Amino acid sequence: MLEAKIYNQKGKEAGKLNLPEKVFGAKWRADLVHQVVESMRSNKRAGTADTKDRGEVRGGGRKPWKQKGTGRARHGSSRSPIWVGGGVTHGPLAEKNYKRKISRSMRAQALFSVLSKKFKDGEIVFVDTLEVPEIKTKSATQVINNLKIKERTLVALSDREPKTEKSFRNISNLELVFVKNLNPLDVLNHKLLLIEKPEEAIEFLESRT
Repeated sequence: MLEAKIYNQKGKEAGKLNLPEKVFGAKWRADLVHQVVESMRSNKRAGTADTKDRGEVRGGGRKPWKQKGTGRARHGSSRSPIWVGGGVTHGPLAEKNYKRKISRSMRAQALFSVLSKKFKDGEIVFVDTLEVPEIKTKSATQVINNLKIKERTLVALSDREPKTEKSFRNISNLELVFVKNLNPLDVLNHKLLLIEKPEEAIEFLESRT
């Protein structure tokens, strides 16, 4: 078992925590992480880029000029791809599907690999709680300052708590997610990972396979 420190909102050590090797001591698997992350990025693509071919562009029904006798090259439509304002050849179509399937096991193993690397690099902070008595960004900022967090940070909340969410969401270098929604892409996009109520969080992460 690995061991980590738990901090309170004042930035003081509040205890220690045993971390499962399965989640925070996994081997770094760059190939798997790359495959899962790229698949997640692909799944986020809207796929709305669309062009019109010569059959969809408006106009061009009449032959521009007669076939012979003008001295110019023959043309059947002004909507040909070689004309300005004509259709597009082999352009992107909205019907293209960018979705990629990611198995539950692959997603979990990639997350464990990323979490393990973050923990090894000292980029995970465990806090006993982030709950605040009232909605106040000033109070949330004080907590972040006490924890000496200055980098871009992903904050993993244990559960929905309106006061906490509304207090922390206005801090520019923080992004809030729930532990149940943690994924490799979001974790890698941030320098630090702040996990609230780590005992509950780890219990949930261990259940993912």
